[in-house]
Amino acid sequence: MARSCPPCTLSSSDVEYSFFTMTTSTPRENPWSIGIADITQAAVFAALIAALGLPGPITVGSAGVPITFQTLGVMLAGAILGLKKGTLSVVIFMAVALAGLPILSGGRNGQTALISPTAGFFVGFLPGVIVIGLLTALMMPRYRILPGIVINLIGGVVVIYLFGTVGLVLRADMSLWAAIAANGWFIAGDAVKAIVTALVASQVHRGWPGLIAPLRQRTTDPKVAV
Repeated sequence: MARSCPPCTLSSSDVEYSFFTMTTSTPRENPWSIGIADITQAAVFAALIAALGLPGPITVGSAGVPITFQTLGVMLAGAILGLKKGTLSVVIFMAVALAGLPILSGGRNGQTALISPTAGFFVGFLPGVIVIGLLTALMMPRYRILPGIVINLIGGVVVIYLFGTVGLVLRADMSLWAAIAANGWFIAGDAVKAIVTALVASQVHRGWPGLIAPLRQRTTDPKVAV
């Protein structure tokens, strides 16, 4: 007599479809491959970075470097999407800006930015998101707020300021020390952005775990466990 087979069921834990996750129980073999979901997420964050430039710049100090919210978008991309997708989002944003679209703060495009005193800050978006995405992936699978703040400060402040300082020296004919001092106007605001980014990223990763694949694999060998 044939044995009856219980009806197959598919629970929401097996396949989950949302903006942040489009995965199945079968893991992707190549962690560096880019799928449709990856491109979609990167494109949305590229649009977010562009949208954060809509409020317009606030110019302070004598260097002519504006305060913008777009560095917040760069931090969010790295902290939420990680190295691969976060970098892709900034590449998309910069490519569109360099193509001539006025998506930078103040209605500027990438070509205008490269010949202005802010050239270094614009260029610094890419290494900044790479550092944030890489260090965040090393921290995963559990996102922690305090290390996240430090990571955002390293990539979103130290790295971007480094490139911005070089840009001021080359484009504004400033001395090195004057260029470094010009960054002092922005430290407090960018520190707040780093904190906000860590708080937002913590909630996102809690609600949608697995957005960033950890670069360090935990040891599960019972012989090594203590």
